[in-house]
Amino acid sequence: MKGIMVVGTTSHAGKSLVATAICRILSRRGWRVAPFKGQNMALNAYVTPNGGEIGYAQAVQAWAAGVVPWVEMNPILLKPQGDMTSQVIIKGRPVGKITAKDYYEQYFELGWRTIEESLKHLSTEFDLLVCEGAGSPAEINLKHRDLSNMRIAKHLGAPTILVVDIERGGAFAHVVGTLELLDPEERALIRGVVINKFRGQRSILEPGIKWLEERTGIPVVGVIPWMEQVFPAEDSLDLLERRYRKSFSEINIAVIRLPRISNFTDFDPLEAEPSVSIRYLSPKHELGHPDAVILPGTKTTIADLILMQKTGMAEALQNYAAAGGTILGICGGFQMMGQMIADPEGIEGQAGRYQGLNLLPIKTVITGQKIARQRQITSNYPQEGLPVTGFEIHQGRSRAELQSAQPQVFHTLFDDPNLGLVDSCQSIWGTYLHGIFDNGPWRRAWLNRLRQQRGLKSLPTGVANYREQRENLLDSLAVQVERHLDLTPFLS
Repeated sequence: MKGIMVVGTTSHAGKSLVATAICRILSRRGWRVAPFKGQNMALNAYVTPNGGEIGYAQAVQAWAAGVVPWVEMNPILLKPQGDMTSQVIIKGRPVGKITAKDYYEQYFELGWRTIEESLKHLSTEFDLLVCEGAGSPAEINLKHRDLSNMRIAKHLGAPTILVVDIERGGAFAHVVGTLELLDPEERALIRGVVINKFRGQRSILEPGIKWLEERTGIPVVGVIPWMEQVFPAEDSLDLLERRYRKSFSEINIAVIRLPRISNFTDFDPLEAEPSVSIRYLSPKHELGHPDAVILPGTKTTIADLILMQKTGMAEALQNYAAAGGTILGICGGFQMMGQMIADPEGIEGQAGRYQGLNLLPIKTVITGQKIARQRQITSNYPQEGLPVTGFEIHQGRSRAELQSAQPQVFHTLFDDPNLGLVDSCQSIWGTYLHGIFDNGPWRRAWLNRLRQQRGLKSLPTGVANYREQRENLLDSLAVQVERHLDLTPFLS
């Protein structure tokens, strides 16, 4: 099968961005193309139509290619849980929790068979695969068990792009060092180098490019300039590198940056709102006086809840809510806002019962059975009758006890009573629904509640869903990258 492999000299070099751009570029040229990442370690996940989990980055790449995300596009997903363990998801389904050492001993052969099966299946439907590696292909202590990089390139005989982040410094050393550590068969597949995140005049870089091409015998096929757009990030380290460019905003929202924060791609639609500023806040920092606080999803709800209690963030949130502040919890954040979380089987660690933030009248039991499904529902609040789509990914069942919630009155947020609650003042919100802000009319209605409190004029709610903005963003990405990238050596 035809394929292009994209690997990087380091993590965060820009592999996902380049792979996403290529998917859209080739799709616009008429190719039937699909993304592929054999093994991904990420806490940002997406649920496919058949209820399987894949890395969110591969879902974005599928949308860039103009196709529906499939589990075969990311057959192995590892979701870190702390204590050097990860949940293992194969073909979209969780199969266990394991340490890194035991994973490679117990799952390597199964993992490679799964990758081969997925590649074979995709080959029957698509003209070309755009394959993304993970980390670096030259980790010499890991290469013999690597399921993400050159093993896949060799299996497909795929011409490979090596991406380097020049903003970090040492870009030429990173390229030469990576090539030196590859086996001859692997190095022969590297057909071009892409220098990413370049700032400045190309003429200043030219002597370095000439030296690199003469030294390695491999052409530099692209110099991609720094781009200001915010693209979906794969892990929470990316949040630290985001530059907050808005010099003015009318609404300020704080997202608590939990140690195992997951699905923070939920907030990309808010980042895209011109009048909204998002600040990611460590539980160790002062809460301040934001217009709203969001408790995001997390892979370790109980451990992150305990940390917030130890750092004083839990008390700060309770005081903020008592003063009339707006708090919204999503998934694990929703569970934390309840009265109690029980983990009788010790799924998240030590078995026990844990006191929640007591902001919502719910009690949660962590269970071994995971719920992962897409949802199409109708809102009751902040505006009745709005169609809302999203997806659930959670281990745990929450039971609302509305009769015991007096003097505060709570209501069901959607026509499915199990998906969330809101108080009568519409200041305390909680839901299991990921992707809630993707729904443009619902997002604007929720933001308008905050704007009313500030005495600001309401925003129009008759707006498109975020997927249309995402399509425009992907088109813009493709246009910019295509201008600076020569794909000819990879398509002949």
